[in-house]
Amino acid sequence: MLLNDLSQTVKVLFLGGKGGVGKTSTASAVALHRARTGGRVLLVSTDPAHNIGHLWERKIGDEIVTLFDAASNAGGAGAVDADASQGRLDAVEVDPQRTVAAHVREVGETLRSMMPEHLHRQVDEHLRMAEESPGTHESALLERIAELVEDSLEDYDLIVFDTAPSGHTARLMALPETMTVWTEGLLARRDKAERFGAAVRALDRDDDPVTQRDRRIRAVLTRRRIRFEHLRDVLRDDRRCAFVVVLTPERLPVLESAELVKELESSGVRVGGLVVNRLSPADAGEYLAHRRAQELAHVDSLRELLPQLEVQTVPLLPGDLVGAEAVGRLADLYG
Repeated sequence: MLLNDLSQTVKVLFLGGKGGVGKTSTASAVALHRARTGGRVLLVSTDPAHNIGHLWERKIGDEIVTLFDAASNAGGAGAVDADASQGRLDAVEVDPQRTVAAHVREVGETLRSMMPEHLHRQVDEHLRMAEESPGTHESALLERIAELVEDSLEDYDLIVFDTAPSGHTARLMALPETMTVWTEGLLARRDKAERFGAAVRALDRDDDPVTQRDRRIRAVLTRRRIRFEHLRDVLRDDRRCAFVVVLTPERLPVLESAELVKELESSGVRVGGLVVNRLSPADAGEYLAHRRAQELAHVDSLRELLPQLEVQTVPLLPGDLVGAEAVGRLADLYG
């Protein structure tokens, strides 16, 4: 099946789509399924309205916590394969405010190192306003995603991202290329400024304060460029990364999903397939049978719009999907 195959073959799996279609439950279930078969998995929420903690009934924040450990079956999320004792599922909910604060703090340190002391107050005021400006949140969130991918790719067999609703995620997937080009431009301007400054001062001593400042700035920019380049390369590597669009079998989610696929592919991101959630049962009365027929017509429309992509359907499950046992039952569907 689609999600099972992808979870076994790629290193980074993004799940996105329209709000309210079951992205969090799908991301949690596929992550748990991979962990139960012996994988070390990191589940990451980038949606400002985090739901992983609510789904698992656990306190989850910006620091990594373990949701499931196959060695002890900690988490109570169902049976594991006999040879899967190394499986583990960790999770983190990216805190946008903390991410932005750290991002702005680092920028502030860089700016203050460039400015005379009597201008530091103006720098702080500028940063205070910048913290609430458009684009700051997305830039900081992208850097946190890039950091998690860079730091965790070797430690985990799979990183699963539960993303924000469609429009936000489509913009985010296009940002690595933009940020890489922008950072390279800053570095090029730093090259010119440093060459001009060295010519004017006719020195380039290690103990010169201006030289030391320039090197600090260059180190920050170079680290960012490498990080964004790495994320961009991972996103564009079909062997390591895939994006799965999650939707429900209704007209508007189908149309919005087709648009999202188009935007993602134009950004160079591989779309690995589509997961249609909450398909009504055919044997639970006339009303649901009629609804299922209508839903299947929407699934057919989806296949006509996106014939190149595999579609996996997931049935509507009874009861509320809350707690580790419920996530475990959903994960059984991906086995």
